[in-house]
Amino acid sequence: MSEIITNLHIHSTYSDGYFNHAGLARAAMRAGLDAILVTDHNVYVDGIDAYHHDGRQRVLLLACEEIHNQARIPQKSHLLVLGARRELAQYASDTQELINQARHASAATFLAHPHEEALPAFGEGDLGWDDWDVTGYTGIELWNAMSEFKTRATSTWKAIYYAYHFEKLAAGPHPLTLKKWDELLSSGQKVVAVGGSDAHQLDIRKGPLHVKLYPYEKHFRAVNTHLILSAPLTGEVENDREMIYAALRSGHAFVGYDLPAPTRGFAFTAQGKQERAIQGDVIRAKGGVTLQARLPLPAEARLIHNGKIIKEYARTEAVAHSTSQPGAYRIEAYRFFKGERRGWIFSNPIYLK
Repeated sequence: MSEIITNLHIHSTYSDGYFNHAGLARAAMRAGLDAILVTDHNVYVDGIDAYHHDGRQRVLLLACEEIHNQARIPQKSHLLVLGARRELAQYASDTQELINQARHASAATFLAHPHEEALPAFGEGDLGWDDWDVTGYTGIELWNAMSEFKTRATSTWKAIYYAYHFEKLAAGPHPLTLKKWDELLSSGQKVVAVGGSDAHQLDIRKGPLHVKLYPYEKHFRAVNTHLILSAPLTGEVENDREMIYAALRSGHAFVGYDLPAPTRGFAFTAQGKQERAIQGDVIRAKGGVTLQARLPLPAEARLIHNGKIIKEYARTEAVAHSTSQPGAYRIEAYRFFKGERRGWIFSNPIYLK
């Protein structure tokens, strides 16, 4: 197993982003990422999957897509399509058919920014998810960094404050998204969680205010999706691309807010009598299973079963729990940073059956 750090839900000059692909790759290398997944609105940019190099540093850039029905008012239910490797925006008018087509293309699909607020002061509407009756999607974007700006900027003055203080913005996933995720998991669904930056580096001008909101490199050092791959990256695009998409489909991942402290090294596993599982896996509960989590640094930690906290620690680097109770088990960790308690790690579940 090998851990890599990825940033997904990124926009380039092909839609409403500020950097081209080369610029995104340079920012990602400066931030120490292993891969970035570029998701321009309703456009799949073919032929750009490649490693970019700067001395000994490298980053794999993969072309993906964020698709929504542009004729719909308001424009709700954006879908991240990762790994289709072909254009699917022609199916945007029917969300279920879009998900079906993505599955046929072996892509992973994530409901983008499921809950967020409107930001009228900046001309931004609520672009949350409405089509909860759809099925067959891979998971949800549990934490969206730009949606959080819209949630926290409840007044013009707060918007200005957070526009200039990126490091004080992120606190955690939207509470309604966390609640919805637990509801889905408790119903028996397997739902993979990812964290997205939704990076645009927007050029905001409002009266005397002029700010680049927020530079890509800042996003790339903050809310990331860490993947647990079957083997280390090789530097060969075809091979590494497939390992990344396989990890996303399987939920071999966790969401890490890497700005307060690096989350690399987090592990969440389950050991049964004859089998072992990592986050995203299913393991038989019969005979008992021991769940264990290892945190990179001491933090407040919670073990959650079907949406209910069953163990809580004020400060720990390890969590252990033995059970034969079926359900979805996941880990949350929190740290104080810049005077506020903030989400730090959100694991994907291990499913006991």
